[in-house]
Amino acid sequence: MVSERSLEVLRVIVQDYVASREPVGSKGIVDRHSFGVSAATIRNDMAQLEEEELISAPHTSSGRIPTDKGYRLFVDQLVERRPLSPAQKEAIETFLGQSVDLDDVLVRTVRLLSQITNQVAIVQYPSFARATVRHVEIVGLSDHRLLTVLITDTGRVEQRVVEIHGPVSQERLESMKSRVNATLVGLGVEEASGILDSLTDGASPDDTALLERIIAALTDQLAEYRHDKLIMAGAANLARTEEDFSGSLYPVLEALEQQVVLLRLFGEMATDSHGVSASIGRENASFGLSETSIITSNYRSSAGELARLGVLGPTRMDYSNNLAAVRAVARYLSRQIGEN
Repeated sequence: MVSERSLEVLRVIVQDYVASREPVGSKGIVDRHSFGVSAATIRNDMAQLEEEELISAPHTSSGRIPTDKGYRLFVDQLVERRPLSPAQKEAIETFLGQSVDLDDVLVRTVRLLSQITNQVAIVQYPSFARATVRHVEIVGLSDHRLLTVLITDTGRVEQRVVEIHGPVSQERLESMKSRVNATLVGLGVEEASGILDSLTDGASPDDTALLERIIAALTDQLAEYRHDKLIMAGAANLARTEEDFSGSLYPVLEALEQQVVLLRLFGEMATDSHGVSASIGRENASFGLSETSIITSNYRSSAGELARLGVLGPTRMDYSNNLAAVRAVARYLSRQIGEN
């Protein structure tokens, strides 16, 4: 059984180690913190923590560092859930408030979160399986190119360039657009995908050839709504903390490239009473991320779909700041998407 003072010793060991990356000794704890006891007493507390496998000695006669189990106890029981500063809150509102559409707000979100936390920031697109088509725009770019723009009720916009054989009059483009919108608007993405081929019904041979190219583009655009995907920023932050990894960074970078791995990990993380979740060190071993910690929170799309955002970095991370940042940004993102 770990005593209350020993838990406080664990707290300062985590905080000091995160701040300095230097193993923490009893003398340093006595010098920097007001425990009101001798270094010998602190050593006894540290021995108790070591016996419980909450801290370990990286070298003989060195100070101690937290273990994955120690970080877990810290996050679950000891972390100070401090709020973001007014300046940080204002920066979030200002930066996300400048977004023009869903893609832009998610890109801004990962950039902002990586800057606030100095970690890799990851945002999952909401699942748009229940999205409905709001409008399709067809725009002539040149004599040999069109642009198809698909807009759904979720605010998401998908664009594709369509290669064509020759110029198309504006009148003909308007006719094509009317045909497409009359068929697709108001349908869910699954249903819309299933009836795309009907757009050619009754069309002239010339229009059929053009519509088939437009259908191919729309098929690709609608498919994007049926697949989960992630965007991320701040991978360079891993290089700045390379010393926190015992081996090569390659396995971590490889896992980041495999979105299906991260999506599966996100799906297995349960949020706590504060709306956030953390998966630490060896808890991520089956995903090839045993030397990393991941902190996530849910956000809600305009259609009510839940998705995740979070940060990934070494286990030696500032959990207090990162938990607060992830939770705050998730709230602002839900609000921003809801307003749009």
